[in-house]
Amino acid sequence: MNQALVQRHRALREAETKAEQLFARIEETGIIRSGASEKQINQEIYELAFQMFGIKKYWHKRIVRAGKNTLHPYRENPPDLIVTPEDIIFLDFGPIFEDWEADLGRTYVLGNDPMKIKLRDDIEKAWDLGKAYFESKPDITSSELFHYMCQVAEENGWEFGGPHAGHLIGEFPHEKIQGEDIVNYIHPDNNKPMRDPDHNGHPRDWILEVHFVDRKLEIGGFVEKLLTVD
Repeated sequence: MNQALVQRHRALREAETKAEQLFARIEETGIIRSGASEKQINQEIYELAFQMFGIKKYWHKRIVRAGKNTLHPYRENPPDLIVTPEDIIFLDFGPIFEDWEADLGRTYVLGNDPMKIKLRDDIEKAWDLGKAYFESKPDITSSELFHYMCQVAEENGWEFGGPHAGHLIGEFPHEKIQGEDIVNYIHPDNNKPMRDPDHNGHPRDWILEVHFVDRKLEIGGFVEKLLTVD
């Protein structure tokens, strides 16, 4: 591995580690609680991130979704909900640390609802399965990984809830550099090998997203983290 790639992976790993520290602090402070609105929790996390790391800049919109809003994928903007005592909630935050993007998503369950707990646990296991599947196939395409994640969802009694299963990550602003083309997503129509370099010949790094839903129960769970950086 060349030195530039080592430095890139180190920077991406450090960014995600700081995001993990933020999420750990969110859990410790009890910000995720019943009686608060999604918008209120979002603002409190923003303030906490600024206190911890001086973060003001995010490369995508900050997402807090609870209850039936957890059915909605990233691009939708459902109305603000109040968290209930037996709720399921997920966070999706993309803070920028020293010009490197992090993108971390996690699901939380308040109370003891067995289906919500199963969903939370299943998406974590599914992410690990997706990582192992990716590593087992040197020439894997984005389409192959997407369809595999849909298969894992179905095997566990869920539906895959998003139009894709992840995206590129890198030095801010990667979206302006790479664009919105499907070749930059773990998308069902993207048949490009994931380990191929970008159009500039640079290596590409990926985030793997798992979004499982049950539309009848009106619940969803979401987890995402770095796929290609150990």
